[in-house]
Amino acid sequence: MNPELLKDHTMKHLIQVRGKLLSFEQPIVMGILNATPDSFHAASRVQNHDSALRQAEKHLKEGAHMLDLGAYSSRPGATDISEDEERRRLLPLVEKISFAFPEVPLSIDTFRSRLAKEAIQAGAGLINDISAGDEDPAMFITAALLKVPIILMHKQGKPATMQNNPQYKDVVGEVFDYLTQRLILARQSGVKDVIIDPGFGFGKTSEHNFSLMKNLDVFQHIDAPLMVGVSRKGMIWRTLGISSEEALNGSTVLHTCALMNGAKLLRVHDVQAAVEACRLVAAIREA
Repeated sequence: MNPELLKDHTMKHLIQVRGKLLSFEQPIVMGILNATPDSFHAASRVQNHDSALRQAEKHLKEGAHMLDLGAYSSRPGATDISEDEERRRLLPLVEKISFAFPEVPLSIDTFRSRLAKEAIQAGAGLINDISAGDEDPAMFITAALLKVPIILMHKQGKPATMQNNPQYKDVVGEVFDYLTQRLILARQSGVKDVIIDPGFGFGKTSEHNFSLMKNLDVFQHIDAPLMVGVSRKGMIWRTLGISSEEALNGSTVLHTCALMNGAKLLRVHDVQAAVEACRLVAAIREA
């Protein structure tokens, strides 16, 4: 393992988004907007530009520091869509949101480098790649040339089949090693700013997910801010015997656990509750 990637976990992280520095000295919140008909949480879906702008405004009023825009559903069992279809859904949304809220960092949830480039040119500021550059070998070079941050997520398998009996010998160690290796490759390609994401629910059983949550502090030893995305996911509602629509309280509990164990960025459906969790954890740390 490259020792330059292992740093004191108390260090502060800064990334540059569209010429401005974004600090992770205190954890921040990313609000989700999905231009998809089948994302697992219906309330995150936006079917037209007006609803997208209303949802974006709601997230920002509730304290979101950034927005994550996606047009390709990566929920378990999701079907593949063409790049053209993803483009048709995504680019007009990026243009509308960036025009309405020019100071807000916009993250683009895609694994396709050409579409990522077009979205950045349309006003987005960073790339959220669920494949960590594995699906499209041009992604790291694209991010480097555009001088934008990239979020690298771990997943096992494809969305359509990733929950069909995922297997690990050591889920924490394997995810840690994978993210470290992808971080090395990204930086060797010239990417300056990287965020890591263990990929809760992406090719992992609930047991795997809870093991990652229990040992989340391990990921603080990688020299990159840690993002956590557990909002309303199956590890919550299956464990509690409820639906995803009823999983806000469970999401907040796990967000709090994540924050206490080093998460710097929460990707969420419910911004206000996540912001409140951040504030309360900060108060505990400062006491």
